[in-house]
Amino acid sequence: MYRQIADCLRDRIAEGVLRPGDAVPSEAMLEAEFGVARATARRVAQQLRDWGLVHTVQGEGTFVGEPGVPRKRRKAPLYDVIAGELAQRIRNGELRPNRPIPSEKELMRRFGVAREAVARLREQGLVFTVAYRGSYVASRDSWPGAAGEGSGS
Repeated sequence: MYRQIADCLRDRIAEGVLRPGDAVPSEAMLEAEFGVARATARRVAQQLRDWGLVHTVQGEGTFVGEPGVPRKRRKAPLYDVIAGELAQRIRNGELRPNRPIPSEKELMRRFGVAREAVARLREQGLVFTVAYRGSYVASRDSWPGAAGEGSGS
């Protein structure tokens, strides 16, 4: 399992979602996103280090790039981090158009915040919300930068 998660993060690095100096999701975030134990999350970071993709700074975290690459501090609010991860899951097809995204209740249970993260995704045109039903992935043609941009809702 740790290898599959490491492959996913390697893809995020290759696609530029995680850039040199960016913090890699913490062990707690990996636990929540992938539903794995802390030991598995720890092995993910070790695998990424073995591949030479990241380095760890004691007490600060694991960062993309080799030691000495200027690090970006994790200043973004947690809800922006969650929205970014959900956006990546949408773009890579893991969350599909017209299918529900994790509910706010589920996001609250896993991360402690949700409403703001879903609002960010709506602002980006990646999801739409149906009152009393939930939030859903918008069709690809309504995503920002898509040909023939539409409303998505």
